[in-house]
Amino acid sequence: MNSLEKVFYVDEIDVLKNDDFLCQLSAEINQMILTNFESLVQLLYRIDVSEMKLKSILKEQPNEDAGKIIALLIIERQIKKIKFRKETNQDYQNTDNETDPERW
Repeated sequence: MNSLEKVFYVDEIDVLKNDDFLCQLSAEINQMILTNFESLVQLLYRIDVSEMKLKSILKEQPNEDAGKIIALLIIERQIKKIKFRKETNQDYQNTDNETDPERW
């Protein structure tokens, strides 16, 4: 499984914050920029990376590695999703289902 695929299946924040993972993801994104830009755009849309935020950062940092900037935004977005899922799941588990009138 490559780093781009791994982004969708990892539920551990530490894996996403790993420097080796960031390097691999950056390299894959740079390759997509050169060879398959349309797929990269679709991927960013699927992950829900803010287009405005990405354009702003790329404009502010024109000499930085675009692959790394995009990888950091993907990782940031995925970490937010993981945290939200964990919080939501915890909230659900803390609900007393026996007295919940909406319970099926």
